[in-house]
Amino acid sequence: MQLPPDARFDTICIHAGQAPDPSTGAIITPIYQTSTYVQDGLGRHKGHEYARTSNPTRAALEGNLAALEGGSAGYAFASGMAAIDAILSLLEQGDHVIVTDNTYGGTYRLFERVLRRYGLRFTYVDTSDSSAVAAAIEPATKMVFLETPTNPVMRLTDIAAVAAITRPRGVTLVVDNTFASPCLQRPLTLGADIVVHSTTKYLNGHSDSVGGIVVCTRPEHVEWMKFVQNAAGAIMGPFDAWLVLRGTKTLAVRMERHNTNGLAVARFLAAHPKVRAVHYPGLEQHPQHALAERQMRGFGGMLAFDVDTLERAKVVLERFRVFALAESLGGVESLVCHPASMTHASVPIERRVQIGLTESMVRLSVGIEDVNDLVADVAHALDGLS
Repeated sequence: MQLPPDARFDTICIHAGQAPDPSTGAIITPIYQTSTYVQDGLGRHKGHEYARTSNPTRAALEGNLAALEGGSAGYAFASGMAAIDAILSLLEQGDHVIVTDNTYGGTYRLFERVLRRYGLRFTYVDTSDSSAVAAAIEPATKMVFLETPTNPVMRLTDIAAVAAITRPRGVTLVVDNTFASPCLQRPLTLGADIVVHSTTKYLNGHSDSVGGIVVCTRPEHVEWMKFVQNAAGAIMGPFDAWLVLRGTKTLAVRMERHNTNGLAVARFLAAHPKVRAVHYPGLEQHPQHALAERQMRGFGGMLAFDVDTLERAKVVLERFRVFALAESLGGVESLVCHPASMTHASVPIERRVQIGLTESMVRLSVGIEDVNDLVADVAHALDGLS
């Protein structure tokens, strides 16, 4: 089945990368749960030789996600961190990377505890200020790694402005688009070279799969990602690929509800007398609200709020009844977590303070339940505070 060249995003979600099974006509891509493929003769096969190198289910997902991001090719990995590690393998000893200072704790841990041992250097800057990015570039800078919106303080980076800095210098621009999803933000159309996702989150959407995806535009990146996926072998399995394919079919409609519910919960929190601050780009008082309106097609279901002290945060966290206390995000069910002790525990406390990640901060992943139930649950949690 060939999609028309002007197919819109919602249609691409459901059909891109997938065709009815040629042997049965099944409209859903089968789970090719196999480790190898029988060949017709020496050097003659049907496009697949060994499952680490390629798998039809994984290939369907990679085509689907490449189309959603508007890239040339996609490569699926066993986790979001495996995907980021594969991207960093583009670099060599002595290369320098500029990173969003409020990056995910797992990314910080990989960069600082693992990749520094192999001679890579990292500088963390507030990439919401594009002039800070320009000032941090040095002759050895080969990559800028952005996260926007950031986890968990929801700070944005102007992707096009940073691309205008990196592209003339030949610096690779990578964007972690996990928090937004391609439904809300398409970094490649704004000048980025590579996009990475934890498919575990919004792309899968059902909290039952772990994976990552890298989508590239430049031929040299496509060639290397294909090579390193096979050489290092941190591939996504066929069942996980099938689960994410199932998820992307409903991505557009799910994100509509995440947007609606997220904004309603954020507005309730912003008006609540027991909440000191709310971090959500959909609020007019967010310092980068105008950028969010320009760069994104919605504001998503991720937000954070502050209740002054760690003790008060503990009270709130343990009173939720609909929101489940758990790490991760982007599923249909609502989750709540304490970033300082959960998602960002690997980040030193002095760095957390520097980026505004307080011990009294609570992060919500607002799901697609009835919005009245979610607001009532947040109210009940806050009612425990004196």
